[in-house]
Amino acid sequence: MILDDLAFMVKGTTSARFGVLDSLRALTPAWLCLFSAACLSLLGVYAIDLAERPEAQDILALSAPAMKQAIIVSGAIAMTLLVAVPHYRFSVYLALPAMLLMLALLVFLLLPMVPSSIVSPRNGTRGWINLNFFLFQPSEIAKIAYVLLIARYLRYRDKHRKFWGLVPLGLITAIPVGLITIQPDLGTAALFIPSLFAMLLAAGARIRHLAIIVVVAALAAPASYPMLRPHQKQRLVAMWRQIEGDTTTARDINFQSYAAQTLTGAGGLTGTSDAQTRSLVRYNRLPEAHNDMIFAVIVSRFGMLGGLAVAGLYLLWMIGAAGSAAMTRDPFARLVVVGVSAFIATQAIINIGMTIGIFPIVGITLPFVSYGGSSIIACWLMTALVLSVGVHRPLPPYRNSFEFDQ
Repeated sequence: MILDDLAFMVKGTTSARFGVLDSLRALTPAWLCLFSAACLSLLGVYAIDLAERPEAQDILALSAPAMKQAIIVSGAIAMTLLVAVPHYRFSVYLALPAMLLMLALLVFLLLPMVPSSIVSPRNGTRGWINLNFFLFQPSEIAKIAYVLLIARYLRYRDKHRKFWGLVPLGLITAIPVGLITIQPDLGTAALFIPSLFAMLLAAGARIRHLAIIVVVAALAAPASYPMLRPHQKQRLVAMWRQIEGDTTTARDINFQSYAAQTLTGAGGLTGTSDAQTRSLVRYNRLPEAHNDMIFAVIVSRFGMLGGLAVAGLYLLWMIGAAGSAAMTRDPFARLVVVGVSAFIATQAIINIGMTIGIFPIVGITLPFVSYGGSSIIACWLMTALVLSVGVHRPLPPYRNSFEFDQ
């Protein structure tokens, strides 16, 4: 990888005459991502206020969590515009240092000698570093560093088109996934695999090789059950009981799931009033209503049509990202867009699915919407990368994106 970068710098005399400003283009599908992300984030601020303030005496005022979220969103949007201005090519050189830094922080979280004032478990998970003014979750930023590293690794290679050529990528992925699993945070750890598969497909990996991996993993999955922690086993049992229609668990292990479904169903087709929604959230006592279960609050307020609108905004984000990936011929840029898109899409699908009861609850936030500084910043940084790829043409010299003779 280092030799590739040095070769690029030696050949880069042409790019000196073709500057960053010359690469700019105003018309790009990436603007759809910016619009969609802004709408989702604003909706999230309102939904957090619905979940945290039982009575809206002053509609212009916000609850403390909603106000904090609004400030973080404002900063994240400003940061996105700044990050998108430099050419995305510079992120090639940040990939390895960023990944090493995130791995160091993930290891730091697991050190037993770290004071509880710095790393304090939340819901049994050692995933946050207390910065006093902000709880930083390294695993969120590790997603971006991982995408940059895998994109850098794959951009000039074709070994991944052979089965054994996938082994190095599996080993690279196993490091952050393993550290995040130990926290334990299985929900976040599971998001890395779809992103890797999406980038491999975009890079020309053979579908039959990936299918073999999926089948083997599915067959081996039951063997991992004894290694799960008690609360993780309980979630799987709860999901199975729910599939069986066992309502006796509605006040026990399935309380959160049934409460979310009740709140979702209360919205009907067009939703309830602001005051009604606040009362429903208050008396329904839905755990994590402002965070993991915020989609239930939105559907309660705006109904099934509102839920479909949220899904439509995610679809709009994906369309903008797909268009940006299709427009660029730079292999690194294309893989970055595909990788971050897979993270956003998978996370949104799982979160909505667990809210309406078709997936087990695994503690995954709704991108751009749920309460949480690290999650918001990570989602907007992903949007910034897509926007940078969209507004910048590739700097010469560059290779075309993954064109292989069959």
